[in-house]
This record gives sequence, structure tokens and C-alpha cells, in this order.
Amino acid sequence: MASLPKVAQLTVTDLFCKRVSMHPEAPAISGGERTLSYGELEQRVRQWAALLRQYGLTRGQRIVLWSENRIEYVEILLAGARLGVTVACLNWRLGGEEQLHCIRLVRPRLALVSERYRQAFSDMPHGVPQVIHLDAPAAAPAGLESGPFEDVDPEDGFLILYTSGTTGLPKGAVISQRATIARSQAFASQYGITSEDGFIAWSPFFHMAATDHALATLLLGGHVTVHDGFGAARICDVIERERIGWLMAMPGVIEQMIDELRSRPRRVLGVKMVGAMADLVPRQQLSELTALLGAPYLNTFGSTETGLAPASAALLPAGETSLDLSKREFGWCRVRLVDEQGRDVPDGVAGDILVRGPSMFSGYWDGDRLNDQELADGWFNMGDMFVRNPDGSLGFVDRSKYLIKSGGENVYPAEVERVLLSHPDVVEAVVVRRADERWGEVPVAFVAHRENAGLTEGSIVAYCRERLASYKIPKEVRFLKEEAFPRSSTGKIQKKQVEALL
Repeated sequence: MASLPKVAQLTVTDLFCKRVSMHPEAPAISGGERTLSYGELEQRVRQWAALLRQYGLTRGQRIVLWSENRIEYVEILLAGARLGVTVACLNWRLGGEEQLHCIRLVRPRLALVSERYRQAFSDMPHGVPQVIHLDAPAAAPAGLESGPFEDVDPEDGFLILYTSGTTGLPKGAVISQRATIARSQAFASQYGITSEDGFIAWSPFFHMAATDHALATLLLGGHVTVHDGFGAARICDVIERERIGWLMAMPGVIEQMIDELRSRPRRVLGVKMVGAMADLVPRQQLSELTALLGAPYLNTFGSTETGLAPASAALLPAGETSLDLSKREFGWCRVRLVDEQGRDVPDGVAGDILVRGPSMFSGYWDGDRLNDQELADGWFNMGDMFVRNPDGSLGFVDRSKYLIKSGGENVYPAEVERVLLSHPDVVEAVVVRRADERWGEVPVAFVAHRENAGLTEGSIVAYCRERLASYKIPKEVRFLKEEAFPRSSTGKIQKKQVEALL
């Protein structure tokens, strides 16, 4: 892609340094007992960048980061931005084979690994030539001189976030500095988020939810509080003393938030909006959570590739149970609904949703064939079907690419089926979704095995546990005879009909 003239360019470092100059003493980021001001965070970012330079990192190269949520995670992201180095954020929930694929995919020059994952990394034949152990005394970058840095372009890759792949292995979505800035600007203008609004980054930094909005908060001048995972009590402590722009909540944690809020006499200081993925949350929970917080629920529909675009503009009123969950188009993108031939469908007719806008990713790393398919004609096909209602809202119909949304995680059945079919005694397998009160949806496996194999549900689950992240493991295994699987005229298993067996 041709670069814009220099006069039209702006980088993540440009905007972050502007915030540093405007209020260097203001709190920027907190984690545990530590809080760094914008000035202190900037100094740490410079030192990390200098350390990466000492390891020979230059613009256009990649590093992998395998760590829990911590202040250093954000420091390293911003240091990468300063150098034009792309940071691939490893999903610590993935199993060994998947994780090794993610590392090798991006051919990194350096790995940064926390103590929690040091042994798992060491046990892999990863081939990464250089490693920094984040908790080792020698890893501290303090005292290094920053020196001159690379001339960075906004289209340079900033992050690589991994998404589940329909072929059974994760894909690396490349998020540029341009996309990160656009997502930050949209976050401010669409929802009215300002420097007065903080953000609690408790969901993993390998997800867009945490990375997009932690970075947006810093670029807008707000305060980011970093938590190592969800904790209702810790989150409530923060929202009782600090104003929060968007309180991230998703299926699987909302009931815990409700229970914690009920138990507390103190009032929430102020939350502008809460939640995500309203479709997967019981209506009563939506009503109770929003009433306790006095904040509307954010009715999102986006992806790693798009950010909160294309359909995350709707806010559901606090305390109501009779809710219309139709989506509203995001203000910072274009949306089309098309048929199988790519023709726009009329209102009331279901079509695949296509998206275009400045928040879009730059394609999948090392995925030319996939990019040609999914970014055809300058539009990104999300693989989801919507219908446009008479009032202009968008009603979700189904996933044209069969996907299971489990507690905020994407589970493609092909990933799980690949593992099931690798079992020497399994002759057929299909994975479908089942509604779940806590997680929204969970995977269920239907399996046919060889005669006299003696497989049990427990043995199948144990086999999957050795090879898959926990959220991808089937929550139920049912056995069918091979001839009992419903198939199309071309022999493909019909997932809808399998679902009906549940």
C-alpha cells in the first residue's frame, strides 16, 4: 500500500507523546501497587525501545510477547510502536501445537516471556534466536539511553492479534498504527470518551477488547488500570473511586459482577457504559447489571479485524428487560449486505455483511490467499449474515461461517474437529454449538468410533484437553453411528440438523 505524504501522517508515538507533554504528572497506568504517570510511562517506553534496539530490532521486524496482563505489556507495545516493530501477542490459552504455530507463523527475531510461561516456552522447538525473560533482573531496561529511533509509517504493522481459523489453526490479524489511531478516535467520538474516563484492562491483552481500549485510553489521556484476569471485587473497588468510560463485561462474568455489586453499600462513581455481546447474555442479567451501575449496555458487534465496527453503535437502556437487540451501524465505517454473487440485497433480505473503514486490519500475516478471499474488491467479508430492518437497524441472522462464541472467545468447530479426527479410534466427528446460561454458547461434539473401540465421553474430553485450550474442549460428547450423521447430497454433514439432535 502506498504511504500517505508525510504531512498527512500521524503515529501512535506522536499521539502518546502529545499526551505526555500535556499532562506529564497525570496517572497513566496502574497495576498492583504501582502507578506510573504519563511522564514515567514515557521514560519506561523509551528504555524498552532502547533495549529492543540493543537486541538488533529494527523497523518491520516482529517480536512475540507471551505474558499475563501487566504494566510491562503496555510498555512493550508502545516501545514497538516507537521502533516500527510489530508485536505478536500470544494467546496463553492455546495448546502447545497451536502456540507453536503462532510463534513460527510470524518468524520473530525476539521473544519476551514472563515467568509464568517460561517453562512452556522453553519446552517448545520454537527456533526464536533471542529471548528476554521479563521477570529476570537483567530484563529491566532502566538506565538505557533512548537514542534515535526509526522513521515509522502509520501503515506499519503495530500488533498481530490471533484469531481462530476456519482451517483449524489460528490466523494472525495485522493491526496497523493507522487502525489503532482510528479505533481510538472512533471510541472517543462514538461514545463520548474523554481524558476523564478510565479503563480497566482485565480481559487478556492478546484480545482486541483490552488492547484497543487500553491504547485508546492512553491516546486520549485517561487512566488505565491493569488487572491480571477478572475479579469482581477488584473491579468494584476501582469503579467506586474512579470514573470509567467503558466497563468491559461479557458472558461468564456478569453474574459475579451482579452479586458483588449487590453486596456493596458504596455507590459507583460513574460508568458511561458496560458490557459486550448482548445477544449472549440473559435479559434478566442485562437488566440487573445496568440498573446496579446506572449505565446502558453496549450492544456490540465487531471483530479483531474490524474493531468495534461495523455494528456497535446501540446502547441498551439501563434496567429494562424488554430489549430490542438489533444492532446500529457504527459511525466510522461503511457497511453492505450482499448475496452470494456479491449483489446488494434489499431491506428485509438476509445478506453477508461487508465492512470498509479506517479501523480495518491490514490483512492476515503470511495469508495472501486468505486475504484475496476475505478482502476482495476492497471490502472485508466478516462471514456473518444480517438483515436490514425498516428503521435502518441490523438484525443478526446467523453465521455464514459456522462459529461458536463462548464467553467472548471464538471457537471454530474445524479446530476441535481436527483434534477429534486425529484420534486413532474416531471415524467421524462434528462439533456444534449449544446455548449455555453462563458462557452464551459452548461446543458439543458428536462422534462415531471404530467398533469395539470402547471410547467414553471422559476419554474423548481428556484427549482434547491435551491438545486444545480449555474453552475449546467439548462440554458434552455424544456418540452416533457413522451412518446416522445427517448429510447433504454432496456428503457434507449438516450442522443445523445435528444441532436439532440436542
